[in-house]
Amino acid sequence: MSKQQDADLILKLYDLRRETVMREARNWMFTFNPTSVQDVIDTLLSEHSGHYRMVLSYWEMAAAMVNNGAIDEKLFNESNGEHIFVYAKIQPIIEEVRAMFGSPDFLLNLETLVKRIPESEQKITAMRERMKKFAEMSAERVAKGQAVGQS
Repeated sequence: MSKQQDADLILKLYDLRRETVMREARNWMFTFNPTSVQDVIDTLLSEHSGHYRMVLSYWEMAAAMVNNGAIDEKLFNESNGEHIFVYAKIQPIIEEVRAMFGSPDFLLNLETLVKRIPESEQKITAMRERMKKFAEMSAERVAKGQAVGQS
């Protein structure tokens, strides 16, 4: 496949990410910080079930395209980072989710793709640190808003 065709597919994937419901799902994923399979179960039984499934299935699909040669891996990784973000959130509990639901291939394409990235473990760790910092900043912002509202 030509680089132009790869770029066209990446741009199509980007357009899908801009769709209204997908954007809502991606925004929700930013706040989803699972620590156990119970967090996943609770989510699947909540109003965010669709958000969870939409984001994870989107990135699994995109990773499958890359893993199977439909999109150049280097170009994909250089033009995206959100797949690392999503994997960093689910990776600590991925084996537990696979076992609980009897799905050993759950997010296997995403995991395979991310783990092939040079220095993937460092990038995942750095992503988690950024997520932690954003959560702290968000909590501070909420606290300041509440303090202002109380005066």
